[in-house]
Amino acid sequence: MVAPTVPHETTSPTAKGATARILAVFLAGAAVAVLLGVYANEHTPTKDKPYALFFTDTIQLKVWFASAAVVLAVVQVLLGMRLYGRLRWPKQSPAWLGDAHRLVGIVAFGLTLPVAYHCLWALGFQSTDMTGASSTRVLVHSIVGCCFYGAFVTKVLCVRVKGLPGWAIPVAGGLVFGALVLVFVTSSLWWFVDRPAGLPLF
Repeated sequence: MVAPTVPHETTSPTAKGATARILAVFLAGAAVAVLLGVYANEHTPTKDKPYALFFTDTIQLKVWFASAAVVLAVVQVLLGMRLYGRLRWPKQSPAWLGDAHRLVGIVAFGLTLPVAYHCLWALGFQSTDMTGASSTRVLVHSIVGCCFYGAFVTKVLCVRVKGLPGWAIPVAGGLVFGALVLVFVTSSLWWFVDRPAGLPLF
C-alpha cells in the first residue's frame, strides 16, 4: 500500500515573515491615520491663529507652506526615480544624490507640520466650508490630511524595516505623494483659484 503524498508547503518561512512585516508596517500607518482622525473629531477646536510670520494670516501661511511642500515632494520623487534608475539624467549619478533625496523629504515634511498642527488643534475634523455649508472638498481634505501622516509613517517604516518586498518603498512613497497632492488640491489650489472675494493671496 502506497502512503498518501503529503503536499509540500508552497510558502517559505522567509516569504511568510516578509508578509507579516509588510502587514504590520501598513497597519501601523493605518492606525496613525485613524488616531489622528479620532483626535481631530473629538478635540474641541480652539479657533486660534498662532502664527502668520510675514503672511496676512495663518491661512495664507498654510496655503504657501503646503504649496512649497508639494513642490519639494515633486523634486524628491524625481530624485528617487534617479536613485532607482527610473530616470537616466544625469548620466552619472552624483554621490550626494541620496543625501539630497533625504534632505528634500525632511524639509517638505517639516513644512507640513505647522499646517497640520493648526488643522488639528485649531480647526479639528471638518466637513463644512468657511460659510458653514456642507462641503465634500473640506471633508476629503480632513480625511486625506490624516491619511497623509499615516502613509508617511508607513514609508519611514518601509525604509527602516529589513526584509520587506521590493515594491514596499515605492508603493508607500506613492501613497505619501498622492495624499500630499490631494491635500494640496483640496486646500491650497482651491485658495488660489476659488477663495472668497476680498481675501488676500498672501
